[in-house]
Amino acid sequence: MTDRLKIGISACFFHADAARPIFTGKTLQYIEQSIAHWVASQGALPVMIPSPMGETSRGAVELVDYAAWLDGLVLMGGSDVWPGHYGEEPIRPQWSGDRIRDEYETALTRAFVAAGKPVFGVCRGLQLLNVAFGGSLLQDISTQQPEALTHRDAGLYDRNFHAVEFVPGSRLAQLYPGTPRTTVNSVHHQGIKDLAADFTVEARCPDDEMIEAVRWRGPSFVAAVQWHPEFHDPADRTLIDDAPILQDFLDAARSARTP
Repeated sequence: MTDRLKIGISACFFHADAARPIFTGKTLQYIEQSIAHWVASQGALPVMIPSPMGETSRGAVELVDYAAWLDGLVLMGGSDVWPGHYGEEPIRPQWSGDRIRDEYETALTRAFVAAGKPVFGVCRGLQLLNVAFGGSLLQDISTQQPEALTHRDAGLYDRNFHAVEFVPGSRLAQLYPGTPRTTVNSVHHQGIKDLAADFTVEARCPDDEMIEAVRWRGPSFVAAVQWHPEFHDPADRTLIDDAPILQDFLDAARSARTP
């Protein structure tokens, strides 16, 4: 068997709910199938990283142990980021986010960065990384920037698409030579407001200048996209081919391995 890369995927949470008929009152941690299959599409082994925190916690396993064992981290999409992390109150109660997941993924990110392992964010993952590194978010694009494009359509969901343009000279532009503009899905109602100081923008939506991809200028690989590459049909040639993005991340994971 080949020496496959082991890529951690952060967990989503269904918090304890006394009204839920299955696993009543229990916290569920899970990953969405598509993100695991996307990571595996180039031969890597996807591994969900459960949070070791919570009222049922036992044993001595910590997030730094996963960072030491795994080769890289993918922060998947999901719930909103709690506005308190960037010094704001929720504009509406439904935009309060998931503070517990935020703290878990922030700690996870710090563990992988400290270990020199690459981190890649998808949708919420981009937003979480921007906040973790000191930036802020639009809590709801349509409310705070009503002139912006519709970035989330509940009816269309992952069939809602728009154009993105790569910033010339960026790593993404290098990955897609001769393709300054492409099309991606759009499933987010939050977006970057203030970019983290050590981040650089790699792609924007040309219709409203919304930031669609970022990269850290630090010593290790930290990058993210606002779209969901795992939701794209690879047979649909009207959409971006996300394979180069995944390959770039996996190359960084292999390079970060200790000889």
